[in-house]
Amino acid sequence: MTATHIPAAATAAATAAGATGRATGNRRTARRVLWGAQILIAAFLLFASGLPKLVGQADAVEAFAALGWNDAMRYFIGAVEVAGAIGLVIPRLAGLAATGLIGLMIGAALTQLLVIEPAWALFPAALGVVFAVVAWDRRAETRALLADPRTLLRR
Repeated sequence: MTATHIPAAATAAATAAGATGRATGNRRTARRVLWGAQILIAAFLLFASGLPKLVGQADAVEAFAALGWNDAMRYFIGAVEVAGAIGLVIPRLAGLAATGLIGLMIGAALTQLLVIEPAWALFPAALGVVFAVVAWDRRAETRALLADPRTLLRR
């Protein structure tokens, strides 16, 4: 064995350790990007979608009236959007909030497709895909929360 010869086992171990480190770094980066998307979508849901419904902004009222839906439905959907927006930015609730928002986006996409303008269905569908990614990424936290809801109160 020469001084420059490195045994194959040591090379394989070093390669595996490097790959694991890169995978962990990639995972961190992906999680940061996902958190960024969650924050932006939460801001949209809160300020541009949920609150206008709750405060009775004229265009929100007109949109629901055009659908033939009453104020109770507008308040309900606005409350779900606000709750979902808040849940998206709380780490323990993010997966559960995303799962609930998937249902809301399915309803929004169907409403767009069947009643309003089919082309606009792409936006809630795209949000639904992002929520599905969030729900998948946060599935461990969601399972823990559903297994023992008291974990929500722990630090």
